[in-house]
Amino acid sequence: MGEVVALSGRLGGGSSKLAPGYLHRLPLSGTNSNSVVHASLFSGVRLRKKPGPQFGSFRRKRSAKRLVTESLISKMADYEGKAVAPDVTSGSMIFEPIIEDGVFRFDCSANDRNAAYPSISFINSKDRDTPIMSHKIPSYIPNFQCLLGQQIVKLELPVGTSLYGTGEVSGQLERTGKRVFTWNTDAWGYGSGTTSLYQSHPWVLAVLPTGEALGILADTTRRCEIDLRKKSMIQFIAPSSYPVITFGPFPSPQAVLISLSHAIGYHQCRWSYDSDKKVQQITGTFREKGIPCDVVWMDIDYMDGFRCFTFDKERFPDPKSLVKGLNQNGFKAIWMLDPGIKQEDGYFVYDSGSKNDVWILKADGRPFVGEVWPGPCVFPDYTQAKVRSWWSNLVKDFTVNGVDGIWNDMNEPAVFKTLTKTMPESNIHKGDDELGGCQVHSHYHNGLSGQPLSGPDIGGFAGNATPRLFGRWMGIGSMFPFCRGHSEIDTIDHEPWSFGTECEEVCRLALNRRYRLIPHIYTLFYMAHKTGTPVASPTFFADPKDPSLRKLENSFLLGPLLVYSSTLPGQGMDSLQCTLPKGIWLSFDFDDSHPDLPALYLQGGTIIPVGPPHQHVGESNIFDDLTLVVALDEHGKAKGVLYEDDGDGYEFMKGGFLLTHYVAELQSSIVTVKVSKTEGSWKRPQRRLHVQLLLGGGAMVDTWGKDGEVLQILMPSEQEVVKLVSTSEKQYRSRLENAKAIPDVEVTSAHKGVELSRTPVELKGGDWFVKVVPWIGGRIISMMHLPSGTQWLHSRVEVNGYEEYSGTEYRSAGCTEEYNVTERNLEHAGEQECLLLEGDIGGGLVLQRQIYIAKNDPKVFRIDSSIIARKVGAGSGGFSRLVCLRVHPMFTLLHPTESYVSFTAIDGSKHEIWPESEEQFYEGNLLPNGEWMLIDKCLGLGLLNRFDVSQVYKCLIHWGTGTVNLELWSEERPVSKKSPLRVAHEYEVITIP
Repeated sequence: MGEVVALSGRLGGGSSKLAPGYLHRLPLSGTNSNSVVHASLFSGVRLRKKPGPQFGSFRRKRSAKRLVTESLISKMADYEGKAVAPDVTSGSMIFEPIIEDGVFRFDCSANDRNAAYPSISFINSKDRDTPIMSHKIPSYIPNFQCLLGQQIVKLELPVGTSLYGTGEVSGQLERTGKRVFTWNTDAWGYGSGTTSLYQSHPWVLAVLPTGEALGILADTTRRCEIDLRKKSMIQFIAPSSYPVITFGPFPSPQAVLISLSHAIGYHQCRWSYDSDKKVQQITGTFREKGIPCDVVWMDIDYMDGFRCFTFDKERFPDPKSLVKGLNQNGFKAIWMLDPGIKQEDGYFVYDSGSKNDVWILKADGRPFVGEVWPGPCVFPDYTQAKVRSWWSNLVKDFTVNGVDGIWNDMNEPAVFKTLTKTMPESNIHKGDDELGGCQVHSHYHNGLSGQPLSGPDIGGFAGNATPRLFGRWMGIGSMFPFCRGHSEIDTIDHEPWSFGTECEEVCRLALNRRYRLIPHIYTLFYMAHKTGTPVASPTFFADPKDPSLRKLENSFLLGPLLVYSSTLPGQGMDSLQCTLPKGIWLSFDFDDSHPDLPALYLQGGTIIPVGPPHQHVGESNIFDDLTLVVALDEHGKAKGVLYEDDGDGYEFMKGGFLLTHYVAELQSSIVTVKVSKTEGSWKRPQRRLHVQLLLGGGAMVDTWGKDGEVLQILMPSEQEVVKLVSTSEKQYRSRLENAKAIPDVEVTSAHKGVELSRTPVELKGGDWFVKVVPWIGGRIISMMHLPSGTQWLHSRVEVNGYEEYSGTEYRSAGCTEEYNVTERNLEHAGEQECLLLEGDIGGGLVLQRQIYIAKNDPKVFRIDSSIIARKVGAGSGGFSRLVCLRVHPMFTLLHPTESYVSFTAIDGSKHEIWPESEEQFYEGNLLPNGEWMLIDKCLGLGLLNRFDVSQVYKCLIHWGTGTVNLELWSEERPVSKKSPLRVAHEYEVITIP
């Protein structure tokens, strides 16, 4: 939820880069999955700024100065509040080299180039507009079409090209076959098929069959469709003209992307720690239990009535004293701010903003008012320099309260009580030629889009984690560049000790492992700052020419360190067969191997620096013992670097750092380790150096010495190596066998009486992957269509998803009771994957539900439900109370404005029901004639629901914020043993032309 800005950090300098915040519409655009910008760890996509050759045929002068003026922006909206595209002209496509050899700007025509809006994709927007001299020509040239107010750009690449990037999106690592829309919004509870999350990156990284890589940027802030559904083809579509920038092809993905210390410790967060006492309790428990942590985050509830820049006087009466105590205990404190400002006379922020005319305006010139946490809110227009200055002064005054950092939350366009949870497309943003904003956001794909400091909410933000889920997530999350646990309000506690002693121990091991690796991780951030190389990168970066690595998703690289984890529920590291890149990869650990932790491998030919474990980075000292882990390559050589500075401030920009290059070489059975080169003005500290030489199978030999001096290790004989490896492997297996694996059985929490680890039942067959929670209403919480990667249900474990009721009233009996699994036939060679559930709904009635996927019809997912009378009381005549079987699924609208329901009624009339209709009943001759379909035009898919019209009395469509209910109601009547109520229906995903 948002991003954090470090107030005592520093911004990286260096050559021209793509700004990490090339965002859609508002420069401040963030993520509910914990986006972070930390000034001392800032970087973007690398654009090496060096002069090109002073000759060549591609030299072009700017023909006009580009300014974004009110008159130009106002053409984007008309008085009716509809989005209107500026004119898109057609002409001869033009291109010119910019920035360096191999980087080209393409425009639809010279007129389009002259009319282009200023870039917010580059730190220096002039880099995009200033041609250079070069003798090179583009290797791949996009095709431009300018039709009907849209610019369509297609780039065809060689067969076998793999596509990545597209910024913050969910789903698979490789984006081939996907379509993404840069129309970011507050996407709570998103699934793998959600194509618009919290920020927008119209950027694609293409890895060619040769292993070379090409970057493609559509430099527009308009709603842009990135269509990668056709293999080896990239297509951008946006309702205005825009430049397209290509980078490369360069020799590798790293070459395309080459263009503060507490931030890389562990962060603990929750919505919300509701008082200063709770914050002190949580941070104290971390220290008491010896679990490393550096940062605690304060969510929105510290505020006075959700008013930004205020504190609740009862729950947070003295924030400065609170932070002082936290700092003394080794913690930094991050405080949330929202751009949604309460519309309330007398509230100093609202009064000041109104006086300075800082709000985003509607098409009629009045401030746009939307619903966010405080109620009616207005929103600063950060595209104006005066507004950014006004906001920065508020932040400056806010920091006197002892604020260590600020969490900019809800800064994706997020507005409650609207269909799309965003602002009208007609809103006016008054920009100037300083349009911009550099934010780093938290999402796995962001590393391939120029944002190195990223990571997910450990444990998951929405809903309750189970012990094994949380522990394994911590094992992987502790290796991500940004490492933070976060959870939403009304869920169980999600601290490492909240899931039992086994999970607590795994979390302790995982975080100790991270803190030992901080010297290596911090060095990777320095390299990202200097070159733009991602801190965490996909495994195929180790060998871009190997196509078998391009879809590998259960491992990733931290520089030369490969992190490999099991993603299967019943599989731990003790039974996992790893797929490694070609070459030498040597396993190692810190004597901390565990079935629920990932395995570590170091690439041959590399050296990584390692430090001692600490409870927070403030405990570390430059005089601490330093360990070098060495893996020799096939030539008996290795090299690595260590970057050190004071962890804060700007002295590094003046040379205040130490960058050490270490080398190792095997000659005549002696491995020599020494410093080959140093950079920076710092003197080498007097400290001990521990060298660990990996031999394979976790075995090693080591030696101690003094850092800066030459160290030598005698390489064991071949027979000795075999013995050492054998002994090490036995010790490794013993550690795994003796480790207490995290249970995933039914456990009751001591907190709030909530059940922690009941595991959903999974059905996977044909086109469907379905999850069912029998213990809360037998609800279906996941309907994943595997071929499209689309998650159709909007659900949490406790509410929503697919529910069934026994009455016409909302949430009547049937949706919360505990159901028993009476039959279970999963993953067997029978005719179908089947689950039969029964729940007691009182009065002698049970609600029975059969969920199945037939082997002979794998595209269809079926549900057959009945209300059955098992025992009806005396005097009832054998009949029950009045009941109605009400099927209540809640589906996610991945693209709300492009989704509708279509059906043909019994009377033959055709209907298209759009979200504006809110709620509609259909019965009698207007009842759908056995089927209706939820259609997503952007996905080109429809969810078809078939049913027996003799069993369904009425249908209900109810549109919500980003959701829709498609309900089937039986008739309402008493039931007996001989006359149950039944609704049998099925779902199938259909491709829409």
